[in-house]
Amino acid sequence: MTKKTKTELTDPSLYLNRELSWLEFNARVLEEAQDASVPLLERLKFACIVSSNLDEFFMVRVARLKRAVAEGRTERCPAGLTPRQQLQRVHARSHRLVRDQYKCVFDEILPGLAKRGIRLAHTPDLSPAQATHVERVFATELFPVLTPMAVEPDRRFPLLANLTLSFGVMLAPASPDGEPRFAVVPIPSGLPRLVQLPADEGLTYHSLEDIARTYLGRLFPGQEILSASLFRITRDSELEFDDEGAPDFLHAVEEELQTRRTNHPVRLEVEAAADDQLVKWLLGELKLRTETLYRLPGSLDVRDLLTLVELPGHGDLWDEPFEPVLPGALLDAESLFPVLREHDVLLHHPYESFEPVAQLVSEAAIDPDVLAIKLTLYRTSGESPIISALVRAAQAGKQVTAVVEVTARFDEERNVEWAKRLEEAGAHVIHGVHALKTHAKILLIVRREPDGIRRYLHLGTGNYNDRTARLYTDLGLLTVDEELGIDGSSFFNALTGYSDPPAFRKLTMAPTGLRERFIALIDREAQKAKDGQPVEILAKMNSLVDPQIIRALYRASQTGVPIWLNVRGICCLRPRVKGVSDTIRVVSLVDRYLEHSRMFYFRNGGDEELYLSSADWMGRNLDRRVELMFPIESPETRDKALTILRTFFAETEKGRWLRADGKYARKPRRAGDPTVRCQQHFREQAATAHSHAEYLTRTRFRPMRRNAAVEDGDETPALT
Repeated sequence: MTKKTKTELTDPSLYLNRELSWLEFNARVLEEAQDASVPLLERLKFACIVSSNLDEFFMVRVARLKRAVAEGRTERCPAGLTPRQQLQRVHARSHRLVRDQYKCVFDEILPGLAKRGIRLAHTPDLSPAQATHVERVFATELFPVLTPMAVEPDRRFPLLANLTLSFGVMLAPASPDGEPRFAVVPIPSGLPRLVQLPADEGLTYHSLEDIARTYLGRLFPGQEILSASLFRITRDSELEFDDEGAPDFLHAVEEELQTRRTNHPVRLEVEAAADDQLVKWLLGELKLRTETLYRLPGSLDVRDLLTLVELPGHGDLWDEPFEPVLPGALLDAESLFPVLREHDVLLHHPYESFEPVAQLVSEAAIDPDVLAIKLTLYRTSGESPIISALVRAAQAGKQVTAVVEVTARFDEERNVEWAKRLEEAGAHVIHGVHALKTHAKILLIVRREPDGIRRYLHLGTGNYNDRTARLYTDLGLLTVDEELGIDGSSFFNALTGYSDPPAFRKLTMAPTGLRERFIALIDREAQKAKDGQPVEILAKMNSLVDPQIIRALYRASQTGVPIWLNVRGICCLRPRVKGVSDTIRVVSLVDRYLEHSRMFYFRNGGDEELYLSSADWMGRNLDRRVELMFPIESPETRDKALTILRTFFAETEKGRWLRADGKYARKPRRAGDPTVRCQQHFREQAATAHSHAEYLTRTRFRPMRRNAAVEDGDETPALT
């Protein structure tokens, strides 16, 4: 790649395509499933995650590309690709990814589980007792709910729900000179996908679709079945509606959710051995092109195997269990209010418990001195203790305000129900902001105290979800900082009233200035580098897509600013391009927990600044969502956060480093290099910590030298 000048930073060769980068992230997830050192059920979990991710990817991103192609749009992405070119490359990469996934699951993981006594049986292998059990299941549970649907030439193809498994059945012609007839048999989605069979030892399961296949002839008595194959349709599921003219916003969302189930198909999955004539018929009926066809040598929905992943016991097939701990300062606290008046608390999930956040809301709900509780809700758990506490608070007459984002993708139905429940309890519910998703994570509690009104805040990088707080890595700040509290009140006033975007003291909000703030912070490092001052940028996020921020990073790199980026998923920036991004390094970490925190550090000539945020460096976060960024300022919490952030760049076990060509590779191990697995390191630190001070790792990291020419194999920040 040739050297680029500052005026050429829009050159498409400097950018990676967003969709292909997302697929590469799923390839890294699949690597965990392929890793023989990972326990078998953990490997199966990662394989199921790949399927879930791909389903959403096709329902949203591929559907969007398909619409663009159908509309004849030819605008190019920053990487220089038209929608049609992107769609072609996406299908080519997806086919390879799915092939590798199925080889891993059906050639490695399932045979490995069978050796450990967990088997997925096929019909020819059933014992007489098992065959009898299967026939009973079909007769009593499956046959009554199966509905064969004939598809005549003049009859519309059945409106099969998104991601529903169905049999396509080709029947013999009704007359000797006639054409084959076709029918569809959907498999009910409400039944368990795996049926446990009686077995002398171990656990044996049989899939529901194999049971249906065995007795499919009973649905077509007197007819000859020429072939029958499973298929699954993926539909366009992007939520689209006009919320401006809707008399009832919740009703508008509910109506759109109904249409999502029957939107246009974007992918057809069939069994590998499916009859060609049957497949051609399906493609024609669904109006799909050949590249959208995926022939799969196994279950059409790997997620069905989650039944095995969720099996109790089998401890050696899982990662070692870990129970989140409480920070030492909260261990013996009867009330959180006096603790937070003394000092800020920074929680690092899932190593530290989410319980203090839920406890704070529960305590506020019954505290007679609490006047108001306000928070944002994007995604929450099925039986959320926070929702229950808010309901109690509203019923007790406290002022409860909840900004509920009812359009959080694929959580819309749950959020609609929470919104209704809170309104019925007397809470003031705001259904998001027009044309924007409210993605900020903020909780504000207003309390009357002897010395006046005090605001207690929780600001976080992750959702108010007690379940995912045990699965995702996030950070949350508990504070009574007065200026942050004033900003918090201004933020909610802006969301619930008619006020203009507030002039914050410490918070920064999207879409009214967050991108500009990030760029200003990056540009400041570049200027200080020119002035010969100590500079460094460390950032951690889920995705890096925004071209303006990428160009700012390129400009900073050209001045010699060392830039270390931890980007879990999509990364459209090319590191290590000579003359453009020589000093930029990008690592992606995929391990037991989903990396979800967003952290941003600027050395700033020695006057360090560190921020946390709900936002990634993506256009959707910076332009189309309500997001917040907040500083970590107390010495104790900043030391803790910065130590956490630097640890990610010392990772040696689960990190993959992005090369200029867009490929990811593990860093070569050298003799004497320390072994660092970040998530294990954090678990060990949390398990042995009894106070905030002890939680701070006793290691420190040396920053990368300014203006250092860094080539492949050069050192990363190392444990010292």
